[in-house]
Amino acid sequence: MRIGIFTWLVLAVFTQAGGLEFTETLKEVDAGADATLVTTEFSFTNKGDKPASITKSDSGCSCLKIEISGGKLKYAPGESGVVRTTFEMGNFSGTVDKMVALWIDDDPVDNPSTRLTVRVHIPVLVELEPKTLKWDLGTKADPQIIRIQMAEGKSIRVTGVTSSSESFACELKTVEKGEKYDLIVTPRNIDTPGMTVIRVETDCAISKHRVQQAFAVVRKPSPPQTPVKP
Repeated sequence: MRIGIFTWLVLAVFTQAGGLEFTETLKEVDAGADATLVTTEFSFTNKGDKPASITKSDSGCSCLKIEISGGKLKYAPGESGVVRTTFEMGNFSGTVDKMVALWIDDDPVDNPSTRLTVRVHIPVLVELEPKTLKWDLGTKADPQIIRIQMAEGKSIRVTGVTSSSESFACELKTVEKGEKYDLIVTPRNIDTPGMTVIRVETDCAISKHRVQQAFAVVRKPSPPQTPVKP
């Protein structure tokens, strides 16, 4: 119960920063596999007793554009407005969170009082798992497998696999044509650090899903973690 009350209080402060109260601070959108843009709107009202101004906004990513009520930044008590975001989806897939930071009135430069989150669910048509393979220096150069799985109901064939480094060998095996593939990756040299970008090309009808990338790396072993004392 205490945790629930604390969360509610934090949310209340969060949504009413500077007198501007947002009806929602998280927007979830289900995007189509072929969508290129996703637009969301966050409505707000000045519930304070004095004017409030949005002095700065920042998405932290060039893929997310911000528009605030056609450029209106100052709101008298009772006035309402909208923060509109446009997400350029590019080659993103899966669940993607993008955040908008808003500075209200005299917010410190390093501490905006309002943060809005756009959460976009994008279909994964070609899934690679895992996307990164790792070997420690000096260990055995045992092969590892990247599983390639097509979305249910989609027949998508892998048409080619290329590696950016000759230090890693890649072998593609068909498990179920158009549905499942195994990509077997083996480092040729386990004694020096190395990395490769693996490009998986498919015949997916939607161009932005056609090419996927995975990574393989030979690295120094991670140092053992020191147990935390109770």
